[in-house]
Amino acid sequence: QVHLVESGGGLVQAGGSLRLSCTASGRIPSGYVLSWFRQTPGSERTLVATFRWPTGGTHYEDSANGRFTVSRDGVKNTVFLQMNNLDPVDTAVYYCAVGTNTLGPYDYWGQGTQVTVSS
Repeated sequence: QVHLVESGGGLVQAGGSLRLSCTASGRIPSGYVLSWFRQTPGSERTLVATFRWPTGGTHYEDSANGRFTVSRDGVKNTVFLQMNNLDPVDTAVYYCAVGTNTLGPYDYWGQGTQVTVSS
């Protein structure tokens, strides 16, 4: 069983930065992925970035590439999503999730953290 808790969301102006954290308790099997998703009202959750556990292979969707970076603090079992040059279109609830592969399935989800980017 894996329990995920996100934090770090908030309100930021366009062009600003935020760092989201996803802290995992419980054992994440080697080779699994911890991914960040986002969701806006009325839309499905979409993948943003993926971190392969524990070695750190990463994958970014086009929406994130060049602006977002995913990394891990191995001591604290936390994965970060550093988001730079934010745009109002990045406004969403951001979730972290653990699954077997980038395309899923995902077995564990956090509760989400709201990111709001003002213009």
